[in-house]
Order: sequence, then structure tokens, then C-alpha cells
Amino acid sequence: MAYPATKTKPAPRKPQRPGRFTAFTRTMWLLFGGGVLGFVLYVLAVSVNFLGLFGRMPNLKTLENPKSELASEIYSADGALMGKYFHENRTPAEYEDLPQHLVDALIATEDSRFEQHSGIDPKATGRVAAGLLTGGSGGGGSTLTQQLAKVLFRTRGDLNDGTLNDVPGVRMLITKTKEWILAVRLERNYTKREILRMYLNTNDYGSNAFGINTASKTFFNKKPKDLTVAEAATLVGVLNAPSRFSPRFNPERSKLRRNWVLLQMNKYGYLNETALRAETLKPIKLDYSVENQNEGIAPYFRVEVSKMLKEWARDTDHDLYADGLKIYTTIDSRMQRYAESAIADHMKLQQKWFDAHWKGQQPWRDENGKVIPNFINTSIRRTERFKSLSNRFDGNKDSINYYLRKKYKMMVFSWKGEKEVFMSPLDSLAYYKHLLQAGFMAMNPLNGQIKAWVGGTNYKYFKYDHVKQGKRQPGSTFKPIVYTAAIDQGYSPCYQRPDVATTFPAVAGRESYTPKNFEGGFSGRTFTLRQALARSMNSITAWVVQKIGPETVVSYAKRLGITSPIEAVPAVGFGSSDVSMYELCGAYGTFVNKGVWTAPMMVTRIEDKNGNVLREFVPQTREALSEETAYIMTHMLQASTTEPGGTSVILKTGFKFPYEIGAKTGTTSNYSDAWFMGITPDLVCGMWVGGEDRSIHFRTGAYGQGARLALPIYGVFMRKVYADKSIGISTAPFPKPAQPLSIEIDCSRYYGGQRDTIPYDQKLNQTDLEDLNDQDI
Repeated sequence: MAYPATKTKPAPRKPQRPGRFTAFTRTMWLLFGGGVLGFVLYVLAVSVNFLGLFGRMPNLKTLENPKSELASEIYSADGALMGKYFHENRTPAEYEDLPQHLVDALIATEDSRFEQHSGIDPKATGRVAAGLLTGGSGGGGSTLTQQLAKVLFRTRGDLNDGTLNDVPGVRMLITKTKEWILAVRLERNYTKREILRMYLNTNDYGSNAFGINTASKTFFNKKPKDLTVAEAATLVGVLNAPSRFSPRFNPERSKLRRNWVLLQMNKYGYLNETALRAETLKPIKLDYSVENQNEGIAPYFRVEVSKMLKEWARDTDHDLYADGLKIYTTIDSRMQRYAESAIADHMKLQQKWFDAHWKGQQPWRDENGKVIPNFINTSIRRTERFKSLSNRFDGNKDSINYYLRKKYKMMVFSWKGEKEVFMSPLDSLAYYKHLLQAGFMAMNPLNGQIKAWVGGTNYKYFKYDHVKQGKRQPGSTFKPIVYTAAIDQGYSPCYQRPDVATTFPAVAGRESYTPKNFEGGFSGRTFTLRQALARSMNSITAWVVQKIGPETVVSYAKRLGITSPIEAVPAVGFGSSDVSMYELCGAYGTFVNKGVWTAPMMVTRIEDKNGNVLREFVPQTREALSEETAYIMTHMLQASTTEPGGTSVILKTGFKFPYEIGAKTGTTSNYSDAWFMGITPDLVCGMWVGGEDRSIHFRTGAYGQGARLALPIYGVFMRKVYADKSIGISTAPFPKPAQPLSIEIDCSRYYGGQRDTIPYDQKLNQTDLEDLNDQDI
């Protein structure tokens, strides 16, 4: 009998505790969700600086217009970059100016997945986190965008003002969080190209070079677009540590770093094997030059402009040193170059003669020609070094004197170039006191625009400006103001006066005063006022001052733009009060500009970094003289170059200028100051030569008078200016007034036979300057 097959019953399952797996899962999800929510809330709290715990975050406006310091640039009237004003020397480059191999080098080195992420690279961040958990290093996890955020918004400095920022460890977590947030926001607001451009324009490359534009110029004297692959890799390599990898100061280390950058470019497919081998074998060839305020066009002028600009910036809430302004000046770079060259050529020769003149002797002398005792020891007390030592040693004389006499290795200025010497501070001061100084200014009198400004012989070594900052007695260059007043009082250029003594009587305790001519005596002959000005005769000038009164001379000086205090004393006509060359140029410009005084003008306009005009400048003018008086004065001043015995005839006979030029020389007592003023229809020039101290000068007029010591600078300068047809300086005569003159200016009929009795060498040349009689005080 067959039995049916039976089913095997399955083994009974073990009973499970109800809800165990569900509870664990729920807990994990709750922890995960809580962590995510906590992180989100933490990030949100950081982004809004909850309760002031985390420090500030940039607002939307700042994020859309991130502010990095940009150097302001100053340009000449003919478009030459003169220099910059900066805390950080940075001038932005456009993306189109960046070579592709520079961009490739940066991405390969700093952020190989730059094109794939949105500000944060999860893979790199995870690698860093894993490295920290295992006690190792996962390398750098910051993306290019995070690095840009760090620099742009100074996350590790300016934004660390929250309560929790002072807690060790927490500070860095907050800082990194801010950089993550800002990186994401930057990616939302800017394209990848814009981020790359900002990164390269923002970073520090060392040697005071901020941004790729300045770095390229500093290290290779190139624009970014002209960088080779090896040069681009060098600059990208510098970014990691500008001092450590500087090609200037650590060339071997810089080369190793450059080659590593090239390897990275090869690794990520930007450089093939052949190119890699070729580029790594190349040496680093630098054309290194750090931009600084000592260099560039017209450094003395730029300093003076900065004073005006800082005042403007303060009033308009701008930062001259960080806003990337464009300042357009009146300077003509060609004239500036000719002026600097004329000063250098002339002063090099004058210094040679000065050294020979005082060889083996000390040039600091009193009015009696005796050496001033303790001159250097007294002078050093006015220096910053003395003040620093005095503060350092609390006025202890022994300590101060020890360091003043201690010798150091130093570089000093010389006309043969910088030289290294071993000197004490006292030795150095004595060395520099032997050097003559000079100043020069040229301006267009028709609009006041300053075309050239040389404040001294070398800005690096001599910061003192002798154009506007320095004020000295102008000597006989002040006399035209006297004669201007006389013309306005009804005197004619042809008015005759004998060359005899004029005495100012004693008044209110002041002794009587009888000015003498340059040669010390009086001829007794009769001269016209035009002749007297041409020969710079003190006797006739004194008579004019006595007739019109010193107070009248002072009032006319003010009308002609002299703002320095002028004493109304008998010697006022001989330049007894200090004035600046800047003031004198403005005054002489009035004669050329038909009686309209025009303030010397330095800047024409200011633009912001985007080219928007912030301010345009117009000349400041006022009516000072009648057109007739102004023209008569140009006619009077021409006599110096055309009259026999005129103090500036060298311009016609030596320099052979065939054009109309008005001129006036000036020399002060003891030959301390030598001046010259020259005018043409569209250019007024002033120059001064002398010692840093009034007690330092030549001993005789053969060397120390204005015609010898200052005038040749003008001749050399104008020769170059006339020769450069691109400048377009006028060679036309001085324009005459439209209305007929009311007084006579042709004085030839008054001369009689006197002109022929005055020695006049038609073959006079520059070597004859010693024989010219600059009849000043």
C-alpha cells in the first residue's frame, strides 16, 4: 500500500523584538538629519553673524564690487605714465591680456578641478579631512575661489571680530566657513574667467608687486601677454610663498618651484613631454626693477601733486593710494626730460668748479668770509638721525656722539654715479653740504599749465623741493615787479635817469641805506629805464623804489601772485624777501598773458578706475595788469638779451637764438643764490642754483652770479625744446596789443652816442660768461 508523501514543516522562526531595526535606523537618520540641520544652522549663523559671535560678513554690495587696493596712476599731458601712488602696487590686467599658458599653469598648480566645482571642491575637502583624521596631511583643500575670497575680503584679518573668534581652534573653523560661503557666492556672481582674472590681479607676488601686471613688469619688464611659458610658471610658483620662492632673492629655490609647476602642467595635459624638457632646462632670466616713488617722470612734481590730491580725496571720500584713480597732469614728458638733462649736464660741470674753488677748504662761511665754527655739528642736530638717536638714548650726549661718529658702509650720490663709501653720519652730512643744488620750472603762461618741474638734482638722495617748497631771496629777478609798478605810475621805458647814488634816509632806528651797483661804483652816465633793467643797475632801481614807495612795490607783487610775505623796506626792489620759483613763474607769466595772472596748474582731470571723470580742472585767473603794461614789460625784459651790456646777451650771441626772448638774471648777497627767468610767447621758465645753506656759495661773481650759474640751464633746455618740432613751441614774436600804445617804447633816439661807447663783443660765447656784468646785489 502506497502512502502519500508528506510535506516537511519549516523550522519555526525566532521571535524578533518588535521595532528594534526601525528604532536604530530612525536614530541614525535623526542624527544625520540633526547634523545636517545643525550644519545648515551653523552656516546660516555665520553668514548673518548671529549675536555677533562669528564676526562680520561682506554685504551684497561689497560682494558685487569687491575692493582690492589698486595703485592710482599719474600721466603726463602727452600720455606717458609718470608714476603711481600706492600702498600695494597693483594695476589690473584684463583677461584678454593673460596668455593661456599662464592660466593653465595656475589651474594645474592650484586647482585642477577649477572648471568642475562651484566654489568648493568636495574631493579636495574630503582628502584634507581624511588626512587630518589619520594624523597626516591631505594637501591643500582650498579652491582658487576660496583663496580669492581670503584675499579679497581679508577673512583672516578684517572679518575676525566676533566673540568666538578669540577661541583657539574655533577661529580657524569660522574663518574656513566664511571662505566656503564667500566662494560659493563668488561663483554665483562671477564667471570662471572673471574669477581667474581677479585672482591673478589680486595676489601678492613679492617685491612690492601686487597683481600679475605689476609682477610681470617687476621681474621681467614685460606685459603679462608677453610672458613665456617658463616665466609664467615662475610667477605662478611665487604665489605659494612670495619670499620663499622669489626669483630675485632665492633663485635656486624659485627654479625648483617653477619646474614643479611645469610638471603639474604636464600632469594635467597642458604641456607635452618635449615642451616640459625644454622649459625645465631654461635658466630664469630676470629684468628686475621695483617701482618706487624715487623713480619715474618728475618725482618732485608728483609729490607736490599728491598734496593736492590727498586734500581732494579727503573731501570726496576717495583713497588716492587704493582706488585706482587715473590722474592726468600738465607735464610734457619731453620737456621734463630736457629739463632734467639740462640740470644734470650743467650741475655736473658747476660742481666740478665748485670743488676746485674750495679744494682743501670748508665752504660754509659767514658774511666776512670766515669759516662758521661747529657748522656740521650744529647742522646734524636738525636731522632725523640725530632726533632718533636722542630719543633712543634719552639725550645722552656720549651715546649720541658715539653713533654720529661711527663709520658705516653706505651708498652716496655723486655726479659719476652712486658710490659705496665708509662714512660716519657726520662725514656724510659734510659730504652732502659740499654739493650744489638746483631747481627748474617751466609753464605755459597762457593757461598756467606746468610743463616741466625739477625740484632738485636727484630725488632719491635729495627730497627737498626747490621749486615750491624752497624759498630764497630772488635778487634782481624781483626788479621787473618794481618796473611794472613804475610803468603803471606813468613812467616810460625811455625815461632817463643818471647812474648816481640813491640814499634811503635812516627811519625808525634803521640806518640809512645806499645800494651799490654790482661793480661797486657809479658811472654818472644817463640810462633809460629799459637799459637800467637790461643791465640790472641797482642805482636806478633804488631811485624808482624811492619814487613809487616800497609799499607800492609790495602791492604789485601781490597783484602778480606773490603770496610769500614781502617786507616794504628800501631793499624790496632787490629781492630782499624770500619767494619761491613757483611764485615767480606765475608773476612773469602775467607779462606774457596780456596782464592776466594765471595760477600755475598741475592737474587737468581725475578719473576713476573705470574711466569716469571725477573732476576736471580749469585755470584760475584774474586781471592783474593792463594789456599795455604787460606788453611793455615783455619789451623791457627783451632788452636783457639784445641791449649791449645786457645780462643775458649770451642767449643771442652764445646760444644763437634768433627768436624774441625776455630774460632776467638774479644774484643775491655773497652769491648765495643764482637765479634766471626766461620768457617766450608761450613758455615761462625759472631756475635757481645754490647751496643747501645760504652760507655755502662761490666767493666771486665770476662763478656765482645768475648769468654764469643759472642762465646756461635755460640755454641748454631751450636749445632742445626748439629742436624738438613735435613740441611745437612758438618762435613768433610777442603779440602786440590791438590798440596803439599810449607811451613810447622805442628808446633809440635817447641813446645818443652812448651805445657805441659800451663794449659789446659780437662773438660772445658760453666761455665768456665770466665777463658778463650781472649788476645785482
